[in-house]
Amino acid sequence: MDTKPKMRLGDRLVHEGLLTEEELQEALALQNSDDLKLGEAIAQLGFMTEKQISDCVADQPQQVRIGDLMVQQKLITNEQLSQVLDEQKRGGKRIGEAVVQLGFLSEEVFLQFMSRWLEVPLVNLRNFQENEEVIQRIPESIARRFNVLALAEGDDAILVGMTDPTDLFAQDELGRILDKNIKPALISATDLERNLDRYYRKQGEIVGYAEELSDEVGRTTNDLDQMMQTEMLVDAPVVKILNSIFTDAIRVKASDIHIQPGEDTLRIRKRIDGVLYEQVIKEHQIAPALISKIKLMAGLEISEKRLPQDGRFNMKIDNKNIDVRVSTMPIQNGESVVMRLLDHSKGIMSLSEVGLSQVIVDQFTKLLSRPHGMLLVVGPTGSGKTSTLYAAINRLNTPSKNIITIEDPVEFKLPRINQVQIKTKIGLDFTTVLRAILRQDPDIILVGEMRDHETASIAIRAALTGHLILSTLHTNDAVSTAIRLLEMKLPGYAVASSLLGILSQRLVRRICLDCREEKMPDEPQQQWLEAMTRGEPADEIILWAGKGCPNCNNTGYNGRIAVAELLEVNGDLARALRKEDVTAIPEIARTVPTFRPLHLAALDYARQGVTTLEEVIRLSSQEEDEEAGKPVKNKESLQEVPGEETEAVV
Repeated sequence: MDTKPKMRLGDRLVHEGLLTEEELQEALALQNSDDLKLGEAIAQLGFMTEKQISDCVADQPQQVRIGDLMVQQKLITNEQLSQVLDEQKRGGKRIGEAVVQLGFLSEEVFLQFMSRWLEVPLVNLRNFQENEEVIQRIPESIARRFNVLALAEGDDAILVGMTDPTDLFAQDELGRILDKNIKPALISATDLERNLDRYYRKQGEIVGYAEELSDEVGRTTNDLDQMMQTEMLVDAPVVKILNSIFTDAIRVKASDIHIQPGEDTLRIRKRIDGVLYEQVIKEHQIAPALISKIKLMAGLEISEKRLPQDGRFNMKIDNKNIDVRVSTMPIQNGESVVMRLLDHSKGIMSLSEVGLSQVIVDQFTKLLSRPHGMLLVVGPTGSGKTSTLYAAINRLNTPSKNIITIEDPVEFKLPRINQVQIKTKIGLDFTTVLRAILRQDPDIILVGEMRDHETASIAIRAALTGHLILSTLHTNDAVSTAIRLLEMKLPGYAVASSLLGILSQRLVRRICLDCREEKMPDEPQQQWLEAMTRGEPADEIILWAGKGCPNCNNTGYNGRIAVAELLEVNGDLARALRKEDVTAIPEIARTVPTFRPLHLAALDYARQGVTTLEEVIRLSSQEEDEEAGKPVKNKESLQEVPGEETEAVV
């Protein structure tokens, strides 16, 4: 059976005598001028009715019922086909979507069946090495409209991946745009949807708009502050380049954007999974225009370039509500701007979604159910403390509880919870607010950070008088946090009586599941493993790594997960705190049955194939550096971007 589409729609209509060549050319001209589909143009000119066009498209060999063919090939039963058709009618889905959703066939098996039936190649986007230049031949709007992707180009044809190769309207439109014959290939709709944002990154647009903006700057006055307020520049390339920068950052799931002017270049850097990736733009003279526009959007003083400033603004990108926190810093070549991106469309994660192991989630949830006491979530900047605290508060948020938070800044707005934004310029600091909160009849209080002795002292007194206190400290691990509280001159008896537990956490990168493979540790890694596992043969430990693929930008990693240790305070540990015996605390902590140190918790993830041994060793090395009092990369000792839970400039 010849089932593969042979002609574009216009050629087919002419071939079958339903349309003359002159009428086709007239319809093509209208299609180009009014941006219509060819079928719409033909119907609008009155050459054929829409029904005639639809009947012509439907009257083809490949329109044999797919369901019947699947039954004939014993892929599904007649009973299953009936369920598929009912689901298709009920949900308005295509038959392929319905059969996969009901679990009768995997998407891979269905695609293989369709590829054989349509006699078109099946392309796996997970392994396909895409050509960016070829991909860009199809405009993004068209790619999203027809669910297609340009894969490869020859002299007289272009290979186009399509989720529906039988769509003649799409093939006709693509042929018009590309001015080449279209060779359809079948691709997974799931893979295409997951990767379109990556395929259509805005880095090329950023460079193009930078050149355009550079030309504008060169033709206007040198007073950039005045220039930025003219409608010509605000509404033209500067807005376009910023839109491209933000869109690209959101699509690659960047947490921060850095704009750093140099002497003869402008660096735009994005932090993805904790690592900075850099794009260098030679048009360095556009930096003042970009930074001035950002300062205007954030409500900052654009003429003040000598002092750091903080601000924020909201924007909508790809139908996502993004909160942008802005920090400016005067540097040698102008001003550096760092922007933290918060995607409010994701909502508040649960404790499991944060990445905590189920054992930690169960222990932590048990402590959260206590009516009073203090729970601390600790770790360096950028370790996900705020996400964990929000997950905890969201779990406790019921009509029977009065919850008040003190934050700097307020990152997410939560229903039913009174959230207080710190404003140090007017004296509204943590201590002042905490004193006032105690007169507001709270059940649960979240203190964004215990920065000094006075705040910590009030928080402990509140915990002792019937309130549940959640807070953070910038400490390295759970054991050192207990000692740190005593070093803050807090009474040992008060700490022992109020402190319920300490959760210390870090973020490690996840292995990309699309390119994950087993990996044997090298000799130094084997020695490290045997030392950590106390003699367990390293060659018996199965480890994993990502070899790199298009879906992870060839890094081998995709996303991050929290690694945590939880130290419950009771028994011997509480007695050591009460006696303020700092030398005994570490030894006692090691004997707590439920306590598993960070590096061993990370090693568990490595054995499960969640992260790599390199990430575990990196985390362990950081702990050793911190214990030795050395400065640690990505910590508070370096320049920070706005807010508590931010990554630092590397």
